[in-house]
Amino acid sequence: MEIVDTYGNPIYTERPAVKYAGFWARFAASFIDGLIIGIPMAIINYLVFGKSHIRFVSTGLVGWLYCALQESGPGMATIGKKVLDIKVTDLNGGRLTFGQATGRHFGKVISTVILLIGYFMMLWDDKSQTLHDKMAGALVISTSA
Repeated sequence: MEIVDTYGNPIYTERPAVKYAGFWARFAASFIDGLIIGIPMAIINYLVFGKSHIRFVSTGLVGWLYCALQESGPGMATIGKKVLDIKVTDLNGGRLTFGQATGRHFGKVISTVILLIGYFMMLWDDKSQTLHDKMAGALVISTSA
């Protein structure tokens, strides 16, 4: 809420409180997204690629585009995040760029390789940021009332 003087100049600006998405909400959203990507891709890969190694590339490509396009898009969230009423923002509450969303997606590899510590960082971070959130300059916030 912004308060202005008689000339319309702001006196001070009060930012609304931000509620960061919790571990379990983020986990559930990720699980939903995994099902949305995984089941169709398993069927397509089996029918099209069989036992070829190309199936891993196709799944990776689809996963990247699924996350990066939706998180940098107007909804600022994947389908799983929308179900859980959470969205991904930049540090100022705006939309991520496609580059930031891409960096965040591939940063999850680093968060995973270091024994998932990159994910668990959110448990002691004041903004509930994971390592890949910090790398991309992103916040994951709850949009539920």
